[in-house]
Amino acid sequence: MGEAAGDEAREEDSRGLLRRLTDDLDGEVRFDDYTRHLFARDASMYAITPLGVAFPRHADDVAAAVAAAAAHRVPVVPRGAGTSLAGQTVGPGLVLDLSRHMNRVVELDPGSGTALVEAGVVQDQLNRAAAPWGLMFGPDTSTSNRATIGGMIGNNSAGSGSVRYGMTIDHVRELDVVLSDASRTRLGPVDGTERAHRAQRITLEGALYRELPEIVRANAAAIGEGFPDHWRRACGYRLDRLAREDTLFDLAKFVVGSEGTLAVATTALVDLVRKPARTVIAVGHFTSVANAIAATEDALACDPSAVELMDRTILDLSRGKIEYAALGDLLTGSPEALLFVSFTGDEEAEIVDRMRRLTALWSRHGHGYHTLQAVTPAQQASLLKVRKAGLGLLMAASEGTRRPLAFVEDTAVDPAHLADYTRRFKDVLDRHGMTAGFYGHCSVGCLHIRPYLDLADPADVGRMRAVAEEIKDLVAEYGGVNSSEHGDGLARSEFNREIFGDKLYEAMRQVKQLFDPHGILNPGKIVDARPMTDNLRDAALPPAGPLRTRLSFEVVGGGGMRAAADRCMNIGLCRKTGSGAMCPSYMATRKEEDSTRGRAGALVKALSAPDPRTALGDERLHEILDLCLMCKACKSECPLGVDMATLKSETLSHHHDLHGVPLRTRLFGAIRTLNRLGSATAPLSNLPGRIGPLRRLLDRLLGITPRRPLPVFVRDNLLRWSRRRAPSPYPPTQGTVTFLADSFTTFTEPGIGRAAVELLERAGWRVRLESGGCCGRSSLSKGLVDDAKDKARTLAHTLHRSTAPGSPIVGCEPSCLMTLRDEHKALLPDDTAVRDIAGRVRQVEELLVEAVDAGRLALSENSWLAGRKLLYHGHCHQKAEVGTAATVALLSRIPGATVVELDAGCCGMAGSFGFESEHYDTSMTVGEDRLFPAIKEEPADTVVVATGVSCRQQILHGTERQAWHPVELLREAVALP
Repeated sequence: MGEAAGDEAREEDSRGLLRRLTDDLDGEVRFDDYTRHLFARDASMYAITPLGVAFPRHADDVAAAVAAAAAHRVPVVPRGAGTSLAGQTVGPGLVLDLSRHMNRVVELDPGSGTALVEAGVVQDQLNRAAAPWGLMFGPDTSTSNRATIGGMIGNNSAGSGSVRYGMTIDHVRELDVVLSDASRTRLGPVDGTERAHRAQRITLEGALYRELPEIVRANAAAIGEGFPDHWRRACGYRLDRLAREDTLFDLAKFVVGSEGTLAVATTALVDLVRKPARTVIAVGHFTSVANAIAATEDALACDPSAVELMDRTILDLSRGKIEYAALGDLLTGSPEALLFVSFTGDEEAEIVDRMRRLTALWSRHGHGYHTLQAVTPAQQASLLKVRKAGLGLLMAASEGTRRPLAFVEDTAVDPAHLADYTRRFKDVLDRHGMTAGFYGHCSVGCLHIRPYLDLADPADVGRMRAVAEEIKDLVAEYGGVNSSEHGDGLARSEFNREIFGDKLYEAMRQVKQLFDPHGILNPGKIVDARPMTDNLRDAALPPAGPLRTRLSFEVVGGGGMRAAADRCMNIGLCRKTGSGAMCPSYMATRKEEDSTRGRAGALVKALSAPDPRTALGDERLHEILDLCLMCKACKSECPLGVDMATLKSETLSHHHDLHGVPLRTRLFGAIRTLNRLGSATAPLSNLPGRIGPLRRLLDRLLGITPRRPLPVFVRDNLLRWSRRRAPSPYPPTQGTVTFLADSFTTFTEPGIGRAAVELLERAGWRVRLESGGCCGRSSLSKGLVDDAKDKARTLAHTLHRSTAPGSPIVGCEPSCLMTLRDEHKALLPDDTAVRDIAGRVRQVEELLVEAVDAGRLALSENSWLAGRKLLYHGHCHQKAEVGTAATVALLSRIPGATVVELDAGCCGMAGSFGFESEHYDTSMTVGEDRLFPAIKEEPADTVVVATGVSCRQQILHGTERQAWHPVELLREAVALP
């Protein structure tokens, strides 16, 4: 009875807190199970389910939330992007997500070189705002495209350029904060007179100015002796900063690195630095990690801005992903390690000279076997992309059920000791039978080393703790720090008493008690922490329930669908904005549950239920997955390759099992039949698209929005054209190619199909049209997996029987063509016909480029395209599966044309998604993010190009600009016989 009564009391307390927060906050409040689950994790190995989550809109909301939580004795956990690697942003109680709404650059003052920003502003967002004045925020984290300034302040983040720009603490001038009693104040440097004045206030702020100096004075000796010598520290409370006699009393800098345990920062005034005009990079190739580290001394002698180590583990992982594979083309041989040495400055000649001096030093001293010199931005693009993704790629590695974990990955020693320290570090791992990838900032002696472990295995958990203790001692022996940029959190706080000594640690506990007497703010971090082995993420997951899936989920170590979702390690790259395509709906809504990470976490929860089949039909889960556009960008851009499109298809199929299949879903799933009938009855079939009452009826009955034009069916479709045309006059010197007559190229845009067929014939191919069936893409996207499987089997076996072995299969619609290459294998993994056809799929652009280069397809120097700019937008599925290089190459062959490929993300149309009434606004918001503005900025004579039918529809609707398919343009450029 006592336990039941306690549970009932906690439930009532939760309801009371929810009511008060709902009344007091302008921002949203969510206490449902799925939201709580999504915020139970960050990028660390920990999971703690909070009581609820609040999304403050402004500082008053933060204060109101802290007041409400304090009244209910509920802890508060401030959170930005949730990319913390040591567990700082998970905990019981109330999570405050400051990234959702509090993300404004309030003011930017180029004259003083400062910016006033809300805590949820992302680092790259600030850098984009500062760029027109040649400024940037100094600390350059690898997570700069999603890490918030508030989070960087909480962790005292640094990054690759810290040898030049220091840490976040060096760039914070003032902070607006909410204290633990819900009072608000501004912290910053004050002189003795002002400090004494503030100390007279009978408030918590007054107590800080009265009692902190006393704590510092009473512990002066411990402060002087207890802090590690290494300057790059992200551990403990920075009493050493307050103890400096030559500085002002600065509480703003003092709370930097306090991980939200002392105050909640709402706004920050930060310093900006001049952005160097030029960067050059030397990439040394080495036969071992030890050899690479040994070359660091020469690198530091040349005044670099960064020296980064990357071992073969990360290189091999990058080669396996389209997004990062370009690095492999630049490398010479097969290096075991690379050393990226960056030089920055305003004069290119000067930094190139330093780079060449380093190359000469390495050659003279026998360091490495090759040095790549990257001078231009184009040469550097793939290098920087992989370097930024290094930690994420490392997290994608696994050894069966073991994966790399962050618990000793943030140590730092003097670079002079780094080689010896690394060797002994590896000895520790070897002694415990562990392997690990090596990555890090050699310029400051910081290594990110992540041993492979299975946290569901108690033996591995024991080994983890033993290694953590040994490394802690090894770091101390070299005078280093246990955390140099990622903080204490749950992973390292336990060891702080031993690291700092009893007296200094007790002084830190006094600091915590002074700022937060009731233990409200993020308790259990930095001081008074539980053992590092508590609250481990994987150990908390129950065994997966039985589930038969229609699609194949091939995951290393097994585990099926849940393991495929649980590949997500919460690094949060799907929360980036301003580049790439992942994740378009998150870019539109900025909601955690609309990110790939959020959806993967929700699926892990559902698939961990005793009856996962029923859980997959849950309406809240369906709501979380609903805005996934199935663009597949996560498959290529996520370093861990989380394939949310496939996961959503499978989940929808189970939702249909439980709730039935809606009529609109059946209609869109049968798009080939619909388009064929529409073509056969055109132009009558096009009338409903032009009659307002009929469009409104479609909206009411089927949820098809009247705000978007419907596709136009063409009676003279590709098949009719093919049947009546004369035989090709060109000899088939190249054999036979099969052209996939997809549902769109055939019935709504046959001009594209005609252009492709004519070009292929001129290039020496005998073209065979395959029009006997649908690839199943539309069915799969709507969760009609059994129907998609039947269509895949029919089409694959037809192609297998009717085409010559090894002959190519091409098409013009990427979503359909890539379905043969990818989704068919997930639908029918053991079907030999499917695997045969998948291996023969090629882009039509590839064959045409080969023909142009071989002289079999002549192009005119004087076509109307000469002198034009071709602005190209690639299809998401194409980018995810094979990349856009072939299309760019084809467009580049057009004489006199200049090709510019947009980095504009997903267009937002996503097949039927943009036609659905409830999704129309999101669809247009995605397009407005980057694509529409980029096109609208172009002059009228710029030619817009897009490979996907959905992209062309969206571009026309959103910009009133016609987009061409690449083969149409090439047909325009072909020289007349």
